Amino acid sequence: MTSETIADPELDPTATYAVDPSRARRLASRVVASPTAQTFTRTSPMTGGPIATLPMSTAQDVARAVAAARAAQTRWATTSFADRARILLRFHDLVLDKQVELLDLVQLESGKTRHQAFEEVADTAMAARYYARTAQAHLRPQRVQGALPLLTRTRVLHHPKGVVGVVSPWNYPLSLAITDALPALMAGNAVVLRPDQQGSVTALAAVEMLVRAGLPEGLFQVVLGRGSEAGQAIVDSADYVCYTGSTPTGRRVAQSAAARLVSFSMELGGKNSVYVADDADLDKAVEGAVRGCFSSAGQLCISTERVLVHEAIAEEFVPRFVAAVRAMTLSTALEYGHDMGSLVNQSQLDTVTEHLEDAVAKGASVLTGGKHRPDVGPYVFEPTVLEGVTSAMTCRDEETFGPLVSIYRVADDEAAIALANDTEYGLNSSVWTTDVRRGRRIAERIRTGTVNINESYAAAWASMGAPMGGMKDSGTGRRHGAEGILKYTEAQTVSSQHVMPIAPAFGISHQTYAKALTAGLRAMKMTGMK
Repeated sequence: MTSETIADPELDPTATYAVDPSRARRLASRVVASPTAQTFTRTSPMTGGPIATLPMSTAQDVARAVAAARAAQTRWATTSFADRARILLRFHDLVLDKQVELLDLVQLESGKTRHQAFEEVADTAMAARYYARTAQAHLRPQRVQGALPLLTRTRVLHHPKGVVGVVSPWNYPLSLAITDALPALMAGNAVVLRPDQQGSVTALAAVEMLVRAGLPEGLFQVVLGRGSEAGQAIVDSADYVCYTGSTPTGRRVAQSAAARLVSFSMELGGKNSVYVADDADLDKAVEGAVRGCFSSAGQLCISTERVLVHEAIAEEFVPRFVAAVRAMTLSTALEYGHDMGSLVNQSQLDTVTEHLEDAVAKGASVLTGGKHRPDVGPYVFEPTVLEGVTSAMTCRDEETFGPLVSIYRVADDEAAIALANDTEYGLNSSVWTTDVRRGRRIAERIRTGTVNINESYAAAWASMGAPMGGMKDSGTGRRHGAEGILKYTEAQTVSSQHVMPIAPAFGISHQTYAKALTAGLRAMKMTGMK
């Protein structure tokens, strides 16, 4: 059964985890769509059974959503930072208080385990708190040095863009649908969200929580539908575009936005690596590498697909890593206590299978895993470790986005850095060493937007005050920190000139003015002025 199948969750006997129909209808009412809209049924990778039936938005529906958001934004832009912050802090509390429902929905839609779903709950609460308490400081008017000391007074202001379009993916249906929207709202913008159909129920529940927290109705619009129609319509009409997804689609989004001279930010694909140095604490490195490789069944943009191991400790690390992977527990249960869940759909299962079969046919060895596990769930695939992967194999350079990782033995730090950088992607990386200074020296030379030392991905991701994003083919722009909110604003410089203009005055000639200004410029350099 696909997410496009028309079905009634109330009648389908496979709907083991179906959302209560009245709850589903209430969430569906938040979608901007016509009463006669085509519908689609969201199914769960846990069972293949339906979750909820939702309407699909057309390009005309997106236009209505953008117009309504634009009208609401003009009022919202006049509210104080304090009023906006109070809403986000109430939302913070609601997310934590109502986390059981959110955890259920995240699991049902993405297939991930309970504790990996909790990462999204924590991340959403952290982003709400961070921007509620820092937005005013990031955006307050700034006095900067004017052209002429004392005579020129210059301030920099930040105005909201207007309507921010967010196109989010399925793999983090709560975090990536909401956390990019929170700084946009704090900056005074309205938001039109098109979550992936695979994560739409979670996104709708989170938007409902924002409204319950006090966000004005109409300010946060939700449209649903295929990326080629609803997603493209957002790109074609929003004042700023925030996209998370694949690199090929990201290129098309960039072209469309650039044609309209509209700014955008994008987090795209990754082929991330972990390097285990010869002085690493192997107990911690094994546990961290397993977590980094198989969180969300490898369906995490910043998860690891390449494990680089210093040859001096490879004979000890590799067997321990393989044993730890083999011991992982698989489950599709809505409860804590399991290590890995399911892939999200048949397409992801096909990709993992194709990459594995290609590698094995060309000489790679399977150290553990390698099997589809329909006895656990329809799209569950065992965590799989390969060795002997070469450039002739698809999984060497292409993003698998699943529980398939490859081990590479390296002679030293230089070889590890070279291999970590030998990819078109540059999203995330990880270095394990007991010498943090050594780790920082290595990190500075790896061309990824984030580098974690003695952690897989969470340390950098959860550092809300620091920018997060990709280099090379992994995207452009950043989320989190000052960059994560300033991108949603238009910077404006306002300068006032006093006493005399920046031009000849009081009857002096242009030549005399040039000589005086030359002397002044030399003096400003001599006194250390910027």
